[in-house]
Amino acid sequence: MIYSDFKDIKLSKLGLGCMRLPIKEDKSIDEDEVFRMVDYAIENGINYFDTAYPYHEGKSEIVIGKALKRYPRDSFYLADKYPGHQIASEYHPDEIFEKQLKKTGVDYFDFYLLHNVYENSINVYEDPKWGIIDYFVKQKEAGRIRYLGFSSHAKAENLEKFLDDHPGLFDFCQIQLNYLDWSLQEADRKVELLRKHNIPFMVMEPLRGGKLATLDKEDEEKLKVYRSDDTPVDWAFNFLLSKPGSAVILSGMSNFKQLKENIDTFNRNNPLNDEECELLYRIAEKLKDSVPCTKCRYCTEGCPMSISIPEMIATYNEIKMMPSTNAIMWLDTVDENSLPSACIGCGACASICPQKIDIPFIMKDMTRIIETIPSWKDISKQREEAAKRAD
Repeated sequence: MIYSDFKDIKLSKLGLGCMRLPIKEDKSIDEDEVFRMVDYAIENGINYFDTAYPYHEGKSEIVIGKALKRYPRDSFYLADKYPGHQIASEYHPDEIFEKQLKKTGVDYFDFYLLHNVYENSINVYEDPKWGIIDYFVKQKEAGRIRYLGFSSHAKAENLEKFLDDHPGLFDFCQIQLNYLDWSLQEADRKVELLRKHNIPFMVMEPLRGGKLATLDKEDEEKLKVYRSDDTPVDWAFNFLLSKPGSAVILSGMSNFKQLKENIDTFNRNNPLNDEECELLYRIAEKLKDSVPCTKCRYCTEGCPMSISIPEMIATYNEIKMMPSTNAIMWLDTVDENSLPSACIGCGACASICPQKIDIPFIMKDMTRIIETIPSWKDISKQREEAAKRAD
């Protein structure tokens, strides 16, 4: 296993993400398999384990806590998160934090994150009424948190503002990073922002939820020319190993086979060179299959529903290819009356589009796609519940 220097400790470059633990037929977590995987992970040098309050409907913290409790407390690093990104009528960080400590069976968290600081949750985290940031700073001062950070699916400009507004406060940040999102989600810009602020980062979604684990035959053959024995998974991880600044690359491994193969990849420690990275960028462009919007914004001037059409098309390009947490989180920031479902199909936008894009069709198709995405269904349900509480 290869390691990163983080402050005064060493972290395994590969971390075990606990959002996709192995499950049984009844959808419950397979604790025996989790124990087996944790044992193998620790035996092979993994020392970083990442869970969160909502993972597996609150069961992930319990199971990973039980698995790790069999080891000396100073032999592993446990990360957990406060769910301020979830829609609620009130936020009580003290109650949640105490519950998390109890569920995981530890006295302190090595790493603790504000979960998903993004456009819709920044105000919650910064609202003095809830005192969320102040509370966790005090927990760090009390030794109940060793390193305080945050995860983010925010757009680059909002990530930059949050960092600028809280200089020197956070020890690390966790971002979605892979060779597809390097350009699609401006991950390259986010990495530079974090470097500018001297903040190490943890990587989430290195395989885009498994979407980059396989490629079409033509693209896999191109990879074989350079590395005959490497799989698309190897390439995705080796791409990340070529990017300085990452402390831990998290992988949500849901079975023992994935764990073993990933450990083998990190043991080899074979980062890509510039030419190999360029090959992946070309494959990423092919994966995008984009609607050719140039963001001239002629279409927005006459839209009676004030839909931000260029941004919607960019998001459509992304979710049409493969569902994305970042894209769904951005849609959550949009007023319901300005979502693609609000399009009345008048065609004013299409009549003025220099690229001759059938925008009403795009809005209709986008509505169809997002309504099939489970995470959007959850957001829609939360919105309905929040509206009922407001009434």
